[in-house]
Amino acid sequence: MTTDSVTIEAPMSEDGAAVHDLIAACPPLDTNSLYMNLIQTTHFAETCALAREDGEVIGWVSGHIPPEEPEVFFLWQVAIGEKARGKRIPKRLVADIFSRPSCKDVRFLKTTITPDNEASWGLFKSLARWLDAPLQESPFFDEDKHFKGRHDSEILVTIGPFTRPATS
Repeated sequence: MTTDSVTIEAPMSEDGAAVHDLIAACPPLDTNSLYMNLIQTTHFAETCALAREDGEVIGWVSGHIPPEEPEVFFLWQVAIGEKARGKRIPKRLVADIFSRPSCKDVRFLKTTITPDNEASWGLFKSLARWLDAPLQESPFFDEDKHFKGRHDSEILVTIGPFTRPATS
């Protein structure tokens, strides 16, 4: 998908390092290993998307469809470079993923967000409005029980049910 000079597409293995660098440039996002990003750009390419402008990766959404929940798209991470902010890139990335055959049964979007990540809360509330679907919150990974004090608690956010969006 191309709008203006931004191209939205599925990633390739050669994009793994650029994705890794983008995530590192977007605090407070957790950086995973470069190897993890290579796995995402190969094994999970059908449920990930990147935005490219003038050859540079400026946006990234990674996710997967849990094997036990074929109607769920679990969005793992959204990274948008500073110069790409305000261009509706996250919505365009999600729309591209949802338009693929691999997401034909998806009716729910799930993600986790820390309580203080205002940008993510704003994004997912916006996605819920765009999808015309309710947003529900529930505890998921606890700071002490799961992270042993090394990470803030993560709230499970569920948006849906929804019908597949036609466009971004």
